[in-house]
Amino acid sequence: MPGPERNLLWIIVRNFVDSLRPRPIKGNSMGKDYLGNAYFEIPANPSVGKRKPTRWYDPPKQLDFQDPIPAEWEAWLRMRRTEPPTEEEIAKNLAIAQMKKINAAKLEAKRLAEGGSLPSVPERGAQSFPVYPDFQPGDPDNKQPNNK
Repeated sequence: MPGPERNLLWIIVRNFVDSLRPRPIKGNSMGKDYLGNAYFEIPANPSVGKRKPTRWYDPPKQLDFQDPIPAEWEAWLRMRRTEPPTEEEIAKNLAIAQMKKINAAKLEAKRLAEGGSLPSVPERGAQSFPVYPDFQPGDPDNKQPNNK
């Protein structure tokens, strides 16, 4: 008679209970961004069949993944770049983004000072469809070739 270690039902129950226990995932810390997100990686291990690394991030507020992440880190997470971004690269790109915001505000102020108004947004619907003088829908004189 087989012992308790060979009982199939016992093995299934034990595996099910073990699957409910939280397992800590340990990865290598790859860095932090200016928003407070921490980035981690488990490297690839082809000897066990793992061809790609596993990458993820932990937001500063637990389970709050609504805030955007910097483009450099997103590229690293999605495997579009192999190396994580450096602090200098992130600082340079952040300075460029702030400079663009300042320049856009200056241009907008200049346009409004010259008497420009806010750009008009066309209405959506039937009126926003282009109207051509050569063709009016429903006009029997406009013969369209049959494309059969």
